[in-house]
Amino acid sequence: MKFVCLVRFLTLISAAAAAQATPPDEHFGACMAALRAESPSRGVSSASFDRLTRGLAPDMSVLEFLDYQPEFRTPIWDYLAALVDEERVGDALAMREKWADTLAAAAERYRVDADTVVAVWGVESNFGRNFGKRPLLTSLGTLACFGRRQAYFRGEFLSTLKILDSGDITPERLVGSWAGAFGHTQFMPSTFLRLAVDGDGDGKRDLMDSVPDALASTANFLHRAGWRQGEPWGYEVVLPPGFDTSVSGRGNKRPQSYWAGRGVRRADGQPLAASDVAAGLLLPAGPRGPAFLVLRNFDAIYGYNAAESYALAIAHLADRIKGGKPFATAWPTDDGGLSRRERRELQTLLAGRGYPIGEIDGMIGSNSRQAVQAEQKRLGMTADGRPGQKLLTTLRASATDR
Repeated sequence: MKFVCLVRFLTLISAAAAAQATPPDEHFGACMAALRAESPSRGVSSASFDRLTRGLAPDMSVLEFLDYQPEFRTPIWDYLAALVDEERVGDALAMREKWADTLAAAAERYRVDADTVVAVWGVESNFGRNFGKRPLLTSLGTLACFGRRQAYFRGEFLSTLKILDSGDITPERLVGSWAGAFGHTQFMPSTFLRLAVDGDGDGKRDLMDSVPDALASTANFLHRAGWRQGEPWGYEVVLPPGFDTSVSGRGNKRPQSYWAGRGVRRADGQPLAASDVAAGLLLPAGPRGPAFLVLRNFDAIYGYNAAESYALAIAHLADRIKGGKPFATAWPTDDGGLSRRERRELQTLLAGRGYPIGEIDGMIGSNSRQAVQAEQKRLGMTADGRPGQKLLTTLRASATDR
């Protein structure tokens, strides 16, 4: 048995080495041939496969993004500052008013919270302003044949072909993120096939060019993820001194009466319900930062993108749309994150110092990060490339003195 396992292991190593030694175009061609053979079982004919993939070539640049996900690598105070700022709240209120009837219909049909649907829209695409520009077939075809998680991306690639073959969206319009998410609320192709709905009644499910389709589809997603109408996602709480945080964790849910009995209280001063409704204690920045009791609806949001920081951003933005306030407890840092307006200001100050920032858009890309790092080094700060309040304040003062 050990010998057989060793042979299998060596075979896998040899296959991996052979794939690396094969020129990318040749390997991509062989991979596409294998996907073509699989496509009929996924509802895409060989003829459709040939038509839709004619001339398709890999884009190896997408592999650079495969191991970078900001919701897992960015400090929580930076992540929230950029996603839930006054600018986003203002835009959300305007969009809620503009699409009030559409949102009301979707919320009633799927028994979900309309403000949470708006929050997803705002975080995912900045209300349709940022779809991503990469052709989905190119990105997903590359990821299906190279790098990690090829089995997952093969499924998404074939799902994309099925979407195009159905005629819901035309090939030239189907662009999105490097990982294949697309549209106003950034569905993955397999999610589209399962949960997208026709919200405007034109017979198509078009998340690219139909806001009603996108909002209804997102409402359907939350509904299918287990949203409970009339219940909150949770709320910020304050822990008593010396609280044992070993009981924390989103999945470690206990009756709210358990938390109330241990001195946990709501940060807004309202009484904590001594009920049997289960809630988990979330400490995204440890015991010194804001604390939250999260209920079933938080899990429904988490299903949209499996990161607690993402779910907290959506939940908090939805609360702000309702008129809620910023968190009562400050993040445990002396160098807070920057809003998008502040990021644009930082970029402007850096550009004024001669750095090649490019477009002043509030997006901290490689050019902005390199400029930040250079200024941090010049100022004797930790040169980590992270844009924060300390650097912005220093550069503001320097600009005033010049």
